Amino acid sequence: MLDKVVIANRGEIALRILRACKELDIKTVAIHSTADRDLMHVRLADEAVCIGPAPSPKSYLNIPSIISAAEVTDSVGIHPGYGFLAENADFAEQVERSGFTFIGPKADTIRLMGDKVSAIEAMKKAGVPTVPGSDGALPEDPEKVHEIARRIGYPVIIKAAAGGGGRGMRVVHSEASLISSIHVTQSEAAAAFGDDTVYMEKFLENPRHVEVQVLADGQGNAIHLYDRDCSMQRRHQKVVEEAPAPHLDPDARAQVLQACVDACIEIGYRGAGTFEFLYENGGFYFIEMNTRVQVEHPVTEMITGVDIVKEQLRIASGLPLAIKQEDVVVQGHSFECRINAEDPKTFLPSPGTIKHFHAPGGNGIRVDSHLYNGYTVPPHYDSLIAKLISFGEDRETALRRMSIALDEMLVDGIRSNIPLQQEIMADTKFQEGGVNIHYLEKKLGL
Repeated sequence: MLDKVVIANRGEIALRILRACKELDIKTVAIHSTADRDLMHVRLADEAVCIGPAPSPKSYLNIPSIISAAEVTDSVGIHPGYGFLAENADFAEQVERSGFTFIGPKADTIRLMGDKVSAIEAMKKAGVPTVPGSDGALPEDPEKVHEIARRIGYPVIIKAAAGGGGRGMRVVHSEASLISSIHVTQSEAAAAFGDDTVYMEKFLENPRHVEVQVLADGQGNAIHLYDRDCSMQRRHQKVVEEAPAPHLDPDARAQVLQACVDACIEIGYRGAGTFEFLYENGGFYFIEMNTRVQVEHPVTEMITGVDIVKEQLRIASGLPLAIKQEDVVVQGHSFECRINAEDPKTFLPSPGTIKHFHAPGGNGIRVDSHLYNGYTVPPHYDSLIAKLISFGEDRETALRRMSIALDEMLVDGIRSNIPLQQEIMADTKFQEGGVNIHYLEKKLGL
């Protein structure tokens, strides 16, 4: 087992990693910016190292500073959490070259899955269903591009190969605007990602967002932990997640779960990962793989009883998977509401000092948060301040418990999106289950 781990992140995920390390008797090192010296995990870690000023490029994205922190504390591993450098192949490579264990996949795997074109090619080879598309980067010849679009059928979507987070994509409804849309997307991709490679896919008009959680040890063993529905989104950012995904075709579900396991073995995957799909009319279509722990991993933990972060640490320690597929049994249903420091109507960030914080409780309620009374939410980072998770023996019970917990939760001193989450839980269509990825934006009039 790893002896000492640097937690290369902040907020609730840093605290989540710290707790898993403590359970496994792993010593912890909290790195932090000058703005984050009062974070809860910094107080609780065995050691803490300030790695730079508040701006992320000078702290949480500063690779030499993070590796130096590992060196001066005699750490053996670095856990990137999610966001920041979690899916940065160069970071993973430099960590390993410096003699430390990167708690995640190999750098080559991150590169493979980080490029949307190579990821789709790898998934096709492994038998994972994909969206009909250009099967690679678009050619320069306009006539060939038009032929590809006609074969796929309009509407199509142009995507940046190196894109992510909802950026670098454009929907095209007619042949007349195809070439100009490609040029605009290429310019955006070059500016945002340093790579203007784009590809084309069929645009699914009313799909759901369904993902599959996997664990693999890089030693030929892989399992799935079933699926989640993350369709309740605003501007491609998830707001509510649930597990298992409701109202899926059982045969299609079984096939895609097995395909994801087979793909992990095919590419030699190591660690926790998530295959993301669009689901429409009973069909799954691969869109990308996240080579890290997901924000929404708690809902999977609630229905399977598997501690995903502890499994990451065990796998990084070189241990084979101790869990077999037949050991994974789904029980009940779970929801997660992302609680953000933002205005519930305008969605503008709302940093400031927490005057009063009350975490709800009761049967089937879990709160993952770094908040406490007197803590100041800084303006420099993502607005996520808590994850409220509910569990019940069925979907209706989990939903009712979430509604009660939202009513009980108190975050005073700043604005939060709790009113929006309450509105979602009371929504009739959401209560029925199976809304598509456009539903929330239409509901909000965006």
